[in-house]
Amino acid sequence: MRGYFVSFEGPDGAGKSTVLKEVLNQIGLELKTQYLVTREPGGSKIAEKIRDIILDPANDKMDNKTEALLYAASRSQHVEEIIRPALKEGKVVFSDRYVDSSLAYQGAGRDLGIQKVKQINDFATDKLDPDLTFFLDLDPEVGLKRIEKLRPGQEDRLEQENLAFHKKVYAGFLKVKETYPERFVTVDATQPIDQVVAQVIATLKQRMPELF
Repeated sequence: MRGYFVSFEGPDGAGKSTVLKEVLNQIGLELKTQYLVTREPGGSKIAEKIRDIILDPANDKMDNKTEALLYAASRSQHVEEIIRPALKEGKVVFSDRYVDSSLAYQGAGRDLGIQKVKQINDFATDKLDPDLTFFLDLDPEVGLKRIEKLRPGQEDRLEQENLAFHKKVYAGFLKVKETYPERFVTVDATQPIDQVVAQVIATLKQRMPELF
């Protein structure tokens, strides 16, 4: 069986990590193949060190291009060390964020241009795209309020950006989603988490029945 690559995207506070964890709590034993859960930025020892640099609030003078290139560098290491080997072994890879986040955050949010950031990441990943991407759809203002409530005073450097930035990021996600409709599935993240999880599981079983 070939490997499958599934990514979870969405604005800050949409609940990607929580949803992914609960999905696998429910279907992990059903899957006919091994799976790997990972995240971006990060996912490997080197990539996690780059993550620390990117998200550290103390690095408030970081240039936008530097930020985009650091994300791409972290991703390149992540893909070559973790994701691609797992796919070659026939595993299902579930990633909390991937290239689409860079297109939205740096391409749209930082005004670097979605296409330009896409080119950087095509080089970094050798154009490795997910088979399926879940977009957890949530108004960015609601997402930021969730984060403030869950982790008051512990927001990372990007979470600390103003609402205008996060609205540009959200608009970027919508544009990316429209560009790749064949792999994107939108899930309303305002629903109770059990409904979000149920929709994700139903979609996985519909799109990838051979895994169950």
